[in-house]
Amino acid sequence: ASKRLWTCLCGNSLYFFNNAKDAHYVDKLDLSGFVSLKDDSSRDRNLEAARLILRMKDGEIKLTAPNLEARELWKGFLYSVIDLNVPSSLTLLPGQLQILKEVVEKERNRRRTRNPGRAPPSPLSVPLVGEIPACFRPVSRTEAEVLLERHPDCGNMLLRPGRDGCSLAVTTRQDLNGSVFRHYRVTQRDQGGYVIDVENPIPCATLHDVIDALVEKTAGTLQPFLLEEPYEENITYVSANDENGEKILHTAPSCPLPRVPALPPKQDRWCTSPLSRSPAADRRTLTSPVPASPTNPMRRLILSPSPLTQTLNEELKMTLEKRRTSQD
Repeated sequence: ASKRLWTCLCGNSLYFFNNAKDAHYVDKLDLSGFVSLKDDSSRDRNLEAARLILRMKDGEIKLTAPNLEARELWKGFLYSVIDLNVPSSLTLLPGQLQILKEVVEKERNRRRTRNPGRAPPSPLSVPLVGEIPACFRPVSRTEAEVLLERHPDCGNMLLRPGRDGCSLAVTTRQDLNGSVFRHYRVTQRDQGGYVIDVENPIPCATLHDVIDALVEKTAGTLQPFLLEEPYEENITYVSANDENGEKILHTAPSCPLPRVPALPPKQDRWCTSPLSRSPAADRRTLTSPVPASPTNPMRRLILSPSPLTQTLNEELKMTLEKRRTSQD
């Protein structure tokens, strides 16, 4: 049965009140067991209302927002405090995105203040030797389970730092009437290399060999977790309005890359000038840089005199001279 409650997101928990004036909440939901969040297309009595399904490890909760815009903003807040990152897949206004960035920063500071003695897991906090596999994630045990649960198509085994900060762990997920998680400790050996701490320890020279050994032992059932994270397509920056001080997210204009200067056209060695000569034996010279044409006298070829041409010219002159003499 549905119930109308006033909901407040505080830290990593949802608090439910009967109304906005109540000082004591009637229910609380810790988001540490978050699995997924998806839209619910079922209709509500209020046609403007928009539903969504919040899936936790212990079950599902159906929530109803006043409208589509409110649902999108709620999803942005939930993803921000769960993943500590502003989601890029939601349709939000620049001002709303800026608010979510501030929420992420506040939640990070809150967690850092709450656990001052425990540093967040990172690849540098673990003394790794050799190349790090692509399935390594600097996450906790719970975060590893959530990642594997939310992205089943990206693999079912990831490498992460151990709880003691001195060892590593492999977290796996398989389906058996639901999700089944297993965690294996991986420690470094004094003489070099690593070992998988199971009943019969498995020595490995590198971390890549650790992953390969688990894939081989399970006949390929376990596969490394490889998540492709999106990159930004545009350059954005935040600036403050001089009049009201409001911060606005801008998108830098995209301009085409400068063109490489084009080389000047290569001149034809046959057409550089009217006096250029070809390497041919008859030493032909072009009177025009355009191709020769038999129908155009301005484009014909002028041949230099050859011995045979000179002989024919002499004979022709003698013949014309004889005819002129006979006529006289």
